[in-house]
Amino acid sequence: MSNVQQFQYDNKIVRAFGMASFIFGVVGMLVGLIIALQLIYPSLNLGPYLTFGRLRPLHTNAVIFAFVGNGIFMGVYYSLQRLLKARMWSDTLSWIHFWGWQIIIACAAVTLPMGFTTSGEYSELIWPLDILITLIWVVFGVNMFGTILTRRENHLYVAIWFYIATWVTVAVLHIVRSLELPVTWTLSYPVFSGVQEALVQWWYGHNAVAFFLTTPYLGMMYYFLPKAANRPVYSYKLSIIHFWALIFIYIWAGPHHLLYSSMPDWVQSLGTVFSIMLIAPSWGGMLNGLLTLRGAWDRVRQDPVLKFMVVAVTAYGMATFEGPMLSIKTVNAISHFTDWTIAHVHVGALGWNGFLTFGALYWLWPRMYRTQLYSTNLANTHFWLGTLGIVIYAVPLYWAGWTQALMWKEFTPEGTLAWGNFLDTVTQIMPMYMMRAVGGTLFFVSVLIGVYNLFKTAQQGTFLANEPAEAPAREKLLAPATGQYWHRWIEGRPMQMLLWSTVLIAIGGIVQIIPMVFIENQVPKISTVQPYTPLELTGRDIYIKEGCVGCHSQMIRPFRSETERYGEYSKSGEYIYDRPFLWGSKRTGPDLMREGGRYPDSWHYNHMIDPTSMSPGSIMPAYPHLAEQPLDLSDLPAKITALRKLGTPYPRDFEKYAVGNAQEQAQKVARNLAAEGVKDKGIENTEMVAIIAYLQRLGTDIKAQPQADK
Repeated sequence: MSNVQQFQYDNKIVRAFGMASFIFGVVGMLVGLIIALQLIYPSLNLGPYLTFGRLRPLHTNAVIFAFVGNGIFMGVYYSLQRLLKARMWSDTLSWIHFWGWQIIIACAAVTLPMGFTTSGEYSELIWPLDILITLIWVVFGVNMFGTILTRRENHLYVAIWFYIATWVTVAVLHIVRSLELPVTWTLSYPVFSGVQEALVQWWYGHNAVAFFLTTPYLGMMYYFLPKAANRPVYSYKLSIIHFWALIFIYIWAGPHHLLYSSMPDWVQSLGTVFSIMLIAPSWGGMLNGLLTLRGAWDRVRQDPVLKFMVVAVTAYGMATFEGPMLSIKTVNAISHFTDWTIAHVHVGALGWNGFLTFGALYWLWPRMYRTQLYSTNLANTHFWLGTLGIVIYAVPLYWAGWTQALMWKEFTPEGTLAWGNFLDTVTQIMPMYMMRAVGGTLFFVSVLIGVYNLFKTAQQGTFLANEPAEAPAREKLLAPATGQYWHRWIEGRPMQMLLWSTVLIAIGGIVQIIPMVFIENQVPKISTVQPYTPLELTGRDIYIKEGCVGCHSQMIRPFRSETERYGEYSKSGEYIYDRPFLWGSKRTGPDLMREGGRYPDSWHYNHMIDPTSMSPGSIMPAYPHLAEQPLDLSDLPAKITALRKLGTPYPRDFEKYAVGNAQEQAQKVARNLAAEGVKDKGIENTEMVAIIAYLQRLGTDIKAQPQADK
């Protein structure tokens, strides 16, 4: 055994990512609990920085990229070293990765409450942070592939396939989604606009869930579940089918977020078909995980680690069944824009990601600290309280979603909307929102118990920073022997694995995005649609800054219930100058696509100062600061110049007159307000006039067709 080599595994980097994961888990879920309470008690909105619209993206980013992201890196750095029988290629790169990721999170925690956002779902961070994310992701990839190429184990286990696919797909998604033209350090406009940007966003948004919240966790499942159960994975052949089918099919499914929208039907149909196909590989992976525990169910009852993992894999199965079902048009017509989607997302986030993270932490921590878990009873309490929290969180939101859909679509025998006032549905689901907050509180308390248990475990043990190990040097990889399973050829060749993974995930994006971008008739032009005026453009940026898209959609679907309530259904050509697009995903408030001209300027003013003065029972935050914040027009010339470069047909040299044009329109809005009884001196110099101008513009570029029986 002269070729046996001695080396050490790096546990310090694993511990660092693990600690960051559970610390940010506490922070992210606390913010989530706060915004849940804000929906019940609007007075908890503390403007301008701590309103629902600004805190919601902070919550989603903290949970996805801080809690889950650090959990991913914890699992990858621990399992990769042991599967490859090698220390990470570079300790320096490991720590650059760690601190770089935490800097990104810290910057997000500052910029998002300040209103510096691009508004894209899961891609809200401003362009300098996009660049930093790219650099840190490259550092992670170099370190990972450096370790793979210098490994002592020829065979690449299934978990590593998922890590490779995660890295390359997230890189492609992030780069394409981040194609934008900077205007200032905190503002940029996307290269794509309207319908095209909507497709790119949900190609990214859905696959951020697929390849950040799913594939790396499947890799962790394939490593930690067999380890915790002390049993081999149920079926290695099934894992092969699971991997290749999943990464090929998943990338096509993004358009199922855009059903019944202005997106071309062929794109919507592709999204539906591939989403339904996803059931097969997803459930194949789930069953592979659960069947690994065959014969070990007595241990599951005793071991909290296995309890967490079983519920995590079950939640994965539930979410990956429900997702394809929600992609069927008839189901999506009911679920979209309702709280049903919120329930669906949180089953995955809390059950799948949350429970698998804590299962891995409970398994890792005693081993790295060379001790026993501090308290099995506390771990069991964490498990049952967390499970109860998920149920009490999700079930009321399912109920709320069905209630919303039924009330929105109900007509009287006379053919009029039964619930014409949108607030009727809001009032009806408030008890469900209260129950959601109770469930969220239970889950949050369970997380605190888990963090305490891990802290006490570390306190009673001795940390092993560099874990001794030994393994034979890797022998030269030979051609597969006769009769050897064909897949063995690629399992020892990481660069071929990377290449084929890239090819498979690229096909879906190319087929969907390229025709939408380069075939002009995909988005028919409407001659009456004009670019926003400078003041309207400024108001739109304020609308984005305040996070209004989190509660209001701008997409009227071609349903009678929606055209009766909101007006003419939306056309793709209406969005050609929208950068970014603002279709939204949830209607906590009504759709605003045809808001222009519906109410006088004074209504919008009073509604912003105190929403309940115009809409009794409203849970919308108050925005009195808009009547106090100075109207900053200094960036207008740069905005006009950037948009012209991107194809918006502003006249030549218009940037020279943009500020004057905006001031003139601001004076007009102020005169309207004064004529309608608003006595607010100097209002023309505040942000209020800009957002009023934007709201009054919405949907006015086309004339609504006469409706029958009106």
